[in-house]
Amino acid sequence: MVSSESTLQAALVPPAPIFRRLPGLRRFGLLLPGVALLLAIGEAGKYAENFLRLYGKQHHLALPNIEYVLWAIVFGLIIGNAFAHYRWFAIFVPGIATYEFFLKVGIALLGVRFLVSDVLKLGSLSLVLVAAEFALATAMMVALGKWFRLGAKLTALLAVGSSICGVSAIIATQGAIEASDEDASYAIAAILALGAVSLFIFPAIGHLLHMSDHAFGLWAGLAVDNTAEATAAGALFSDEAGKWAVLAKTARNATIGFVALAAGLVFAARAGKQLKGSRAELVWSKFPKFVLGFLLLSVLASTHVLGPAHINSLANLSRWAFLLTFAGVDRACARW
Repeated sequence: MVSSESTLQAALVPPAPIFRRLPGLRRFGLLLPGVALLLAIGEAGKYAENFLRLYGKQHHLALPNIEYVLWAIVFGLIIGNAFAHYRWFAIFVPGIATYEFFLKVGIALLGVRFLVSDVLKLGSLSLVLVAAEFALATAMMVALGKWFRLGAKLTALLAVGSSICGVSAIIATQGAIEASDEDASYAIAAILALGAVSLFIFPAIGHLLHMSDHAFGLWAGLAVDNTAEATAAGALFSDEAGKWAVLAKTARNATIGFVALAAGLVFAARAGKQLKGSRAELVWSKFPKFVLGFLLLSVLASTHVLGPAHINSLANLSRWAFLLTFAGVDRACARW
């Protein structure tokens, strides 16, 4: 980061206290260009994802399902490196910084997609396997993190991403433990890369071992990290395997709020050891309140307080919020 560029940014972008004192319309005007840029990057990511999927279907090719998450990050990185050093790009910086707000909104709204009833359909043995997968994947990732001397927060993001539900778990936990955007980008890239590889390898191994639809579906749902790749791997094996893969993956996904909650408490408690005062107060001040929103909406959806129309609308809002979040998640556009 060059000092002259930092000086340029400070001269063009109002400091936070001044920004908060500006009239509402003026603040909205300052945010609009950056938010519009995030939306354009996110839409480009969605277009790239859909284009690749349709191209593979039309030409009968088994192409990896590269989600808009990775596309948006790549496009944001390209735009940031190509244009962020220009003076005129400063007009986008305030709006780009709002991605953290959309992150929290998206996580809270994500709760409507995780229903307790879906988890119970798996049965007791499968739920035991889900618990075993979570424990083993977490322990293995922690061991690998220590072996490669990764930071504690990057290790935590990789652990939840590999043991729960890929990108969604990483994004939720990033906010809970206040991990850096660089750590989140590394973790997301690693999980998506593993998912793309597993899409080809898992069905081939399943057929080679003559696995049943039930066994393969459970294996894919428990072992493949990201939801899209787990679903696709099961469906490539058979329709029945695809259903079991979705159920097993849903059981893993349903724990996201509780794991993000636990991670937030653990890292907040660690910080509290270094500070004086009430530990409970410190933990609550650092605790990610949006996780409570996630848990509340999950309960409301599971108990049918929210109907299917409400759930679909809130889930769609969650996807729109993440569309803006992923476009700015690495702050490539805002880095000078």
